[in-house]
Amino acid sequence: MKDSNVTEILGNVHSIENFGAFDGPGLRYVLFLQGCPLRCKFCHNRDTWGTEENKLMTVDEILKDYKRFKAFYKGGGLTVSGGEATLQLPFLIELFKAFKKEGIHTCLDTAAGTFRESRIDEFDELLKYTDLVLLDIKHIDDEKHKWLTGATNQNILKFAKYSSDLGVPTVIRHVLLPEINSSDEDLYRLRSFIDTMENVVGIDILPYHKKGIMKWEKMGIPYELGHIEEPTEELISHAENILKNNYKFMK
Repeated sequence: MKDSNVTEILGNVHSIENFGAFDGPGLRYVLFLQGCPLRCKFCHNRDTWGTEENKLMTVDEILKDYKRFKAFYKGGGLTVSGGEATLQLPFLIELFKAFKKEGIHTCLDTAAGTFRESRIDEFDELLKYTDLVLLDIKHIDDEKHKWLTGATNQNILKFAKYSSDLGVPTVIRHVLLPEINSSDEDLYRLRSFIDTMENVVGIDILPYHKKGIMKWEKMGIPYELGHIEEPTEELISHAENILKNNYKFMK
């Protein structure tokens, strides 16, 4: 008999990618949830910010949809992104719990903008069913982070240390923005922070791109970073050297 509570919790879904290849290991079912507390000036999913109802789905509906493509997900699984997935924490917990009962690999793509010590019990419950975290650190400097995202990075860094204490495998993701977070000072500070963690299994540098600007324009919203150019291969290589060279997870 199914737990009736599972089917009663609704997730506000922005969109679904059936064959995601960049958000966790293997081919994946990527669920993008609606709503985000951050206001990143470079966001390429600007249409996910609002919390208005988009497509409401139950855990059972999502699991059923996943199973339509299950044969393709060997070595893969479920990734939940956004927006900010943890904005819908009760739904996310039930979703991951249901998928883990089916033996499906679960991955959380998050900027941890909702992490609060007052909600530690909920995050404890979520991470019990989380196989991998993709953690976005937008900027290591708090004041620059506030300018870039509209919010402090202190709760994000606390989540990083919290996930490290729990030993949850984590990939650090860093969108590389020329002139904004690409200086040696900022990169070395980020590396020093990562060095304090014991659970990092990878570091991904994601080059800033302008493909999301059309979404801002379509919504009639000015895009403030239009003057920022995409990083050169030389800059990407330099950043990778600072963040990855001789890092303990690297073979």
